[in-house]
Amino acid sequence: MIEERDALYGAATPAELADETYENYRRYVNPALARVMRLSGSPVETRAHGCTIWDQNGKAYLDFAGGYGVFTLGHTHARVVEAVRAQLDLMALSGKTMFDPLLGRAAKRLAQLAPGDLQISFWCNSGTEAVEGAIKLARAATGRAKIVATHGAYHGKTLGALSASGRDAFRTPFAPLLANVEHVPFGDEAILESALVDAAAFIVEPVQGEGGVNVPQTGYLRAAKRACENADALLVAAEVQTGLGRCGFRFACERDGVVPDVMTLAKGLSGGVIPVGAFIARPTIWERAYGKAPLLHTSTFGGNPLACVAALAAMDVLDDEHLVENARIRGEQLLAGARAVAAEFPAVIRDARGLGLLVGVELTNEGYGGAIIPEMLHQGVTAAWTLNQQRVIRLEPPLVVSEAEIARALDALRAGVAAAYEKLGDL
Repeated sequence: MIEERDALYGAATPAELADETYENYRRYVNPALARVMRLSGSPVETRAHGCTIWDQNGKAYLDFAGGYGVFTLGHTHARVVEAVRAQLDLMALSGKTMFDPLLGRAAKRLAQLAPGDLQISFWCNSGTEAVEGAIKLARAATGRAKIVATHGAYHGKTLGALSASGRDAFRTPFAPLLANVEHVPFGDEAILESALVDAAAFIVEPVQGEGGVNVPQTGYLRAAKRACENADALLVAAEVQTGLGRCGFRFACERDGVVPDVMTLAKGLSGGVIPVGAFIARPTIWERAYGKAPLLHTSTFGGNPLACVAALAAMDVLDDEHLVENARIRGEQLLAGARAVAAEFPAVIRDARGLGLLVGVELTNEGYGGAIIPEMLHQGVTAAWTLNQQRVIRLEPPLVVSEAEIARALDALRAGVAAAYEKLGDL
């Protein structure tokens, strides 16, 4: 509501708030990004709940960008927010010199949810930190340096995680990156045996999100696991975006019935309320890496009480509200609807694909995206490109999304595609 906005942001008019925010971004945050966002018609977000975001004018938008996978439980889920509020009155950050019961409980709960014998977890603040930790764990446990990753992968933008990511546009300005990182084609089983010789680990997303929502053939992860076992390398499942229900499984690696050696998590781990990340490993691997040196890898803010209570509540909500099942059912609806739009506009859409509530709409030309996404925003639905493949529009709503909300988003997608084709014709 406008009154709530005024209480938080001052009594500026909506236009004045928008101008102030743009100027602050332009002068103090990211000048180039500020210009791009303003040209695309981006409003100012002031409030969010469930699947809906409200702007400075009080207009509501269905959030089908979904924080790039963060808002699994929707925005400001009541159980998570209440848990964090209650904890804030007791202790916000840990002093780290004493045992923290909340970190212990969060780690235990994650081990209960995780597949197989994944048990020991390290808690951090983001997905890229989880990847950094997994790479260090693999090197320490195996005594090897080589990391194998995939073309098109996205693992974050810190130096080690960026080294394992697969888009040159992000990597080249920061070369030389981490040594001994090799990239192989995603989904290619035949190349794995030779690529993994003398490797510490193969890090792979069960579904490539930023790579363009690329879903590998069934059995790919099983082949990767066999190749890792044959090479005495570790299989690291990068579930930062695909884990915790996003793909219609608790963890997307379960689609192939695979238990990885290490799994990285973040985004939806706290239900979209507090930044949190983690990686979880088999006890034998952890012991090999850190059994005699428990302080080799640490984090000042990682596993703080606010993050842990948020994660505990979010993991309970995931099960209690049957969100994995909802992601599977609503994902089928979303993908079928996107494919129907693709069939209607074959000149604009080349393909629609996905797993659960991670759906990618691949355009025949990335130029269409600049018309489709703004029109969807005009229709009251947010969407976003995938970072490594800007020909693909990502649809990634919260797992609490309803049948009616999916239908509204598909109407907006169709309107955006129709508007793009009317404006641009065949590209």
